[in-house]
Amino acid sequence: MIRDINFISLANVILYMKLKVFCSFILFTFGFMGWSQISFCPGNTGEAIFEEDFGQGTTNGPPLGADITTYTYVNQAPQDGQYTISSNLMQLDGFHDISDNTGNTNGKALIVNADFDAGLFFQIPIDGLCENNPYEFSAFLVNLYNISTNFCAGTGIPVNVRFQIWDETDTTLLVEGSTGDIPGTSTPSWEQYAVTFETLTGQTSVILKMLNNGDGGCGNDLAIDDIVFKSCGDLTEIFNENDENSIEICENESLDELFLSAVPDFSVYDSHFYQWQQSDDNVNWTNIPGETNETLELNNLNSTQFFRVKVAEDQINVNNNLCNSISNVFEVSVQDFIPAESLGDVEICEGENAVLQVQNNPNISVDWYDAPVGGNLLLEDSFSFEPESEGTFYVESTTIQGNCINPTRTAINFTLNNTPENESVSIEICPSESTILNAEIPNVTFSWSTGETTAQIEVDEAGTYSVERTTDDGCSSTKVFEVSLLEEAVVQDIKSVGRDIVIRLENEGDFSFALDGQNFQTSPIFENVAGGLYNISIQSSDCGIQVIEFPHLEIPQFFTPNGDGFNDVFRIPADRFFGEFSIFIFDRYGKLVASGESAPFVWDGTYNGRDLPSQDYWYRLEVDGQTFTGNFTLKR
Repeated sequence: MIRDINFISLANVILYMKLKVFCSFILFTFGFMGWSQISFCPGNTGEAIFEEDFGQGTTNGPPLGADITTYTYVNQAPQDGQYTISSNLMQLDGFHDISDNTGNTNGKALIVNADFDAGLFFQIPIDGLCENNPYEFSAFLVNLYNISTNFCAGTGIPVNVRFQIWDETDTTLLVEGSTGDIPGTSTPSWEQYAVTFETLTGQTSVILKMLNNGDGGCGNDLAIDDIVFKSCGDLTEIFNENDENSIEICENESLDELFLSAVPDFSVYDSHFYQWQQSDDNVNWTNIPGETNETLELNNLNSTQFFRVKVAEDQINVNNNLCNSISNVFEVSVQDFIPAESLGDVEICEGENAVLQVQNNPNISVDWYDAPVGGNLLLEDSFSFEPESEGTFYVESTTIQGNCINPTRTAINFTLNNTPENESVSIEICPSESTILNAEIPNVTFSWSTGETTAQIEVDEAGTYSVERTTDDGCSSTKVFEVSLLEEAVVQDIKSVGRDIVIRLENEGDFSFALDGQNFQTSPIFENVAGGLYNISIQSSDCGIQVIEFPHLEIPQFFTPNGDGFNDVFRIPADRFFGEFSIFIFDRYGKLVASGESAPFVWDGTYNGRDLPSQDYWYRLEVDGQTFTGNFTLKR
């Protein structure tokens, strides 16, 4: 049995629990009344016998009765010796702006500005207790002074609260203890403090009190919330045969032959009596009829259920919430299947990347298959999948918790629509010609770079033309036509070079040349051509023939005026085709022996009716602005 009390903050509970068996022996050995360190119940507590959370709301109050507190209620920021009840804990500028302990919407707390003298914050009588039974009295406290405001020196005057338990006559102090100093901070935190004690034989009522144990002044301001009084008992845990304190099954499973055992730690009770309870929501509990042993067998479980056991040292107190304790909860959790949520079927055009997706969900993993049942595993543990071909794909989800595989896979359809071919086309046209660009294929619309919307367009200029073709499915592609002009020969000049005709062009290309319009050659030079007027034909690939009239100037190298009918005179073929013509012939001494100012010109080798001797003679020929000089031979 607990014969004394213990007083520490919640942060020390874990360390204390490790030492609870040893400490129980020490605690049970010493006397009942006196100062001690506050502590929590070393085991489990029962249902709340009394609890006060000060309600909810946006208005202050209501005030406490005069029998509950000696402080003065105010409906505003409290000064020394005053209190209010409010959901706004920042009553003064130096107070923290925080919520009540449980974070309830508009949850209220008791806000106290400590007086300079010790005063009673709160008291409440508790009746109907069990004799020789341990109890726990606890409350949450927070120092409201915000040291970041610098309203007070240092951390301000610390909060220090005294917990007391008196007999029902309020004349005998049964036990008391202090929280110790709780200084102001810049990061406030609600902390729970508690005192445990055990009623004596014949004792069924007590009075619970909380008093100011510190000095009033700047900084000694606090809030109190969630005051609770409970029965205290052993730490009782529930395990199955595998020493687990919870178990999970999938929604299509049923659990049979589940054996649970209640295991108390004997830190408080010497003997144990049980009543097993069941709950659907871990809030509302009902007794399981007839289940009063330390073990419980369960069958045909197919929904989430919670199990606990009420424990008391005396059988008569098992169902008396003023005297029992409640074990930890064993949960049978049914994990529902979580389907993979499709982000939609996918329909794309050829050439685009397809990604099938399901909603990212941290509670599941997903695998991809090619069949609704069985089939081939295509991809593991991914919320997206890139298919290589069209079809229907199936996503299987498995819960992270419970590893429950959903038997119904999520189907996602992938459709791949054809895109019109878009191979580019090169076309050559001749100057001054046009061509038809044909993009015709069935069941598409057309949009040309020229703005036209027909299947065909006519163009007569070189350039890049494109047409976007769109199917009924919305798939588009762009076809390109490269139109270039076949070049026509551009003649720079045509000259007679001796007996040769030389054609010079300004550009290069696939050109051919002819003097007679029939026999074409690729060379622009005609060799050893007799003088005369020629119609030179220049053919430009497939773009036709241009004809240029050219008088070929051939100056004979000799003539023989011997009357045989061959080369009897000196003459220049085609001389009559030049617009301007003049010629002057000199002997070797520079004497002018013949001349002519117009064509045709003929010289028979005489001078003043006398035959000139065989020898070389020199000429100066001027035709169409050009001057030619040279010599020829007269042979007799």
